[in-house]
Amino acid sequence: MSDIIQLLPDSVANQIAAGEVVQRPASAVKELLENAIDAGANKIKLILKDAGKALIQVIDNGCGMSVTDARMCFERHATSKVRKAEDLFAIRTMGFRGEAMASIAAIAQVEMKTRRYEDEIGTLIEIEGANFVKQEPVATPEGTSICVKNLFFNTPARRNFLKSNPAEMRHIIEEFQRISMANPAITFSLHHDGVEIYRLPAAVLKQRIIHLFGNTYNQRLIPVEEETSIINIKGYIGKPEFAKKTRGEQFFFVNNRFIRDAYLNHAVNKAYQELLPEENFPLYVLFIDIDPAKIDVNVHPTKTEIKYLEEKSIYAIIHSAVKRSLGKFNISPTIDFDVETGFSGMITPKAPEDIVPPTISFNPNFNPFAGEKSTARTQSYGGGFDVKSAGNKNWGSLYDIVKHDTVEQATMGLDGAANQDDNFKPLQKQLMQVHNRYIVSQIKSGLMVIDQQAAHERILYERFLVHLEDRKGASQQSLFPQTVTLSPNDYELAKSLLEDIKSLGFEVREFGKNTLVIEGIPVDLGSGNINETQLFEHLIEGFKNSQQELKLDKRDALARSMARNSAIKNGVSLGQEEMNTLIEQLFACKTPNFSISGRPVIQTLTLTEIDKKFEK
Repeated sequence: MSDIIQLLPDSVANQIAAGEVVQRPASAVKELLENAIDAGANKIKLILKDAGKALIQVIDNGCGMSVTDARMCFERHATSKVRKAEDLFAIRTMGFRGEAMASIAAIAQVEMKTRRYEDEIGTLIEIEGANFVKQEPVATPEGTSICVKNLFFNTPARRNFLKSNPAEMRHIIEEFQRISMANPAITFSLHHDGVEIYRLPAAVLKQRIIHLFGNTYNQRLIPVEEETSIINIKGYIGKPEFAKKTRGEQFFFVNNRFIRDAYLNHAVNKAYQELLPEENFPLYVLFIDIDPAKIDVNVHPTKTEIKYLEEKSIYAIIHSAVKRSLGKFNISPTIDFDVETGFSGMITPKAPEDIVPPTISFNPNFNPFAGEKSTARTQSYGGGFDVKSAGNKNWGSLYDIVKHDTVEQATMGLDGAANQDDNFKPLQKQLMQVHNRYIVSQIKSGLMVIDQQAAHERILYERFLVHLEDRKGASQQSLFPQTVTLSPNDYELAKSLLEDIKSLGFEVREFGKNTLVIEGIPVDLGSGNINETQLFEHLIEGFKNSQQELKLDKRDALARSMARNSAIKNGVSLGQEEMNTLIEQLFACKTPNFSISGRPVIQTLTLTEIDKKFEK
């Protein structure tokens, strides 16, 4: 039998390596930007077409390369950063893998122009699928310009797995944000299909964060700074009231390299433990400086995971530093971008005489034992049920319940006499609201309790799913159209969802750079006072949360986000007709028993169970 083990040809080996290094256009962007930073550039320009599928071009004014280096950088295992094995544990630069340029060249058409400052003429190199096409002298500015065209042109199967342009663009923007945030002293710009998305001048860290995420972030930031013998920490955390339901604005950098670390993330979240509601995540941009010999950055191909020698100590230091900043600083809004840390922004606490005691409001005319006529308000709440359009007929059919032996769950039925039980029919239409959270009704067998917020979320969720399916969500025109400006990442996401958002009943159109105009909102939201801009921002934020946490499809995530943000909340007082209408619509749902989070909406308490409470 002949020998069967052979060495792979370089072209095949490069394509295999490319699978680890270049997974999508954002991967190539990351490698090229890091190389430009290592070249000492103070001005970097990124140009894209078709979200990087057709073109990725990075232009820098760095040190450039000699003729020999320009050719060598495309060879496998070629690097200027490592000379011996020990160097792997003392790396502070970015591009040291020795595979990036070779891998990119193996799956794309690459053109590179480069010139050193001391040279009069530069070098042009063209490569296609790892094959050198051309190398010749060329007149070019100092620095390097690399064009990566038609990514994955020779591996069509991998190209087919790429997502839509807006989805791929979001990944690129994420990489761009991380790299530009870690290097605020460098001027960056980003252009996509001829449109300028970012122009970031050299700045201090606080100003860079504001340029990336918007001017509103100026008042959201609290400085963090701590120096110890183990690590040094500096950066910013967000004020608790601006926390979001997604983790998108959380950045850890170790020796200026972005990392993901659930353990250190827990240290920050724990510091906010008593300040944030459940499932809310604070903003933070924290830089950790540590001796490279005490970490191992080579535990993951993308270098986003790190091992530490003193992990527990680092956890304790981060937790302590964040908690101290939250307790020590109360930063007032300022437009002084040149102040790096903002420690001068401390304000004194209010004097005792300035503190106003809380007041309690109540309705003196409320009578839970009143008849069907009620003095309660009969207005529409932003959330889709209007008492004027709801009737009270067929009331008894709403309580066709299958009797259950436990308090934990009541199974609701609407499919005929087989499911009816006289013990669970209402004795009257009079309802009571408890603590503006629960609706209580007397039934023959005892009491029924309904969670008003969960019930309304269920109603709206099923209604919005229908709108998304049949594309017929009705819209009501806004008297004064509102503009909403999003971050570039959220803007790309909103563009990819625009048709589905219109199906919900929104009238939205693009309006300039990262800006949309909202000209109408869904009729289902009622006629109450609605902040269209805030509603739209919450819709996008909720969609991201549903997709990240629950891995839902696009339409389901949109319907959930819209329902959560549009439903009446706990604490809202409801009149009799409003409660009647809410319950009618709940029992018309396909799944009235459970909220969109999977928790019960309805609970029953039988007379027998009540008697046991009184030891009868």
